[in-house]
Amino acid sequence: MNPIMAFAGIVLVIFVLIIFAMGISFFQLWLQALLSGAGVSIFSLVGMQLRKVKPSIIVLNRINAIKAGLQISTNDLEAHYLAGGNVGQVVRALIAANKANIPLSFKQATAIDLAGRDVLDAVQTSVMPKVIDCPDPSRGTTTVSAVAMDGIQLNAKARVTVRTNLERLVGGATEDTIIARVGEGIVTTIGSAETHKKVLENPDMISRTVLARGLDAGTAFEILSIDIADVDVGENIGAALQIRQAEADKQIAQARAEERRAMARAREAEMQAQVIEMAARVKEAEAEVPRAMAEAFRNGNLGIMDYYKMKNVMADTQMRENIANDGTQPEGGQTK
Repeated sequence: MNPIMAFAGIVLVIFVLIIFAMGISFFQLWLQALLSGAGVSIFSLVGMQLRKVKPSIIVLNRINAIKAGLQISTNDLEAHYLAGGNVGQVVRALIAANKANIPLSFKQATAIDLAGRDVLDAVQTSVMPKVIDCPDPSRGTTTVSAVAMDGIQLNAKARVTVRTNLERLVGGATEDTIIARVGEGIVTTIGSAETHKKVLENPDMISRTVLARGLDAGTAFEILSIDIADVDVGENIGAALQIRQAEADKQIAQARAEERRAMARAREAEMQAQVIEMAARVKEAEAEVPRAMAEAFRNGNLGIMDYYKMKNVMADTQMRENIANDGTQPEGGQTK
């Protein structure tokens, strides 16, 4: 036998065996799709294999969609698979939305899935709303603290019931935005209350005010209700601030008083210096008297009798001052 013909025969046999093996592997899927009413040709299955698409995923999900009354082509499923999407998740979400009469197209579902959102969870949340705690306990904070106008602190905890808005799911804000906006609304409502007693008497005023602000705008959710789970009285922030302010005012007053005291001491020291200066001037003036008298004697302006009269007057004056200071008088009541 010709070696070339033998080699060609071997290659042909191997090719036939490969085709036969592929046919056997695809036959089960083809037959399953055919019996389920979701017919897929053998050539389509072979093409999926060549395009590195798992035929089993496409066929089984198409069967599920057809059985649920949804018409989804294999080309659409392949395109989403090649785009990196989760075909099974999208088909299950479409089936759940169809059973719940929620309008959701295949294009919307694939867009949500490719955006990184869990499309099945979004549909389930639309059917059965979920509750979000505000604030999130996993962040380490259990209450939202705010201070009323009377200075009393209130600690509130809210539970927000939301459902997914599928139309805003792509590009919409997440749960963190809802929690932040609700917390801001709680702080604003409590802060605008005249007294904390009004909030304690009517906790629903918080939920009504916050709900009326349309906090779900631009988010992927629709807020159904906001319920205040708990409101506790905290510290008297107003009194604490007043105490701190009074302490600060006291320190300022003490500083100013110390400043005035220091100025008074400086003024007193200045006046004492002036007194000493004036006394020195008096002493200096008194020292000039003998000189003036001597000059008067030399010039003949003062006689010896005038000098003795002046000395008598000075002695008499000194005696009177001593009597006035001691409160006593000599015997006979006369002065010498």
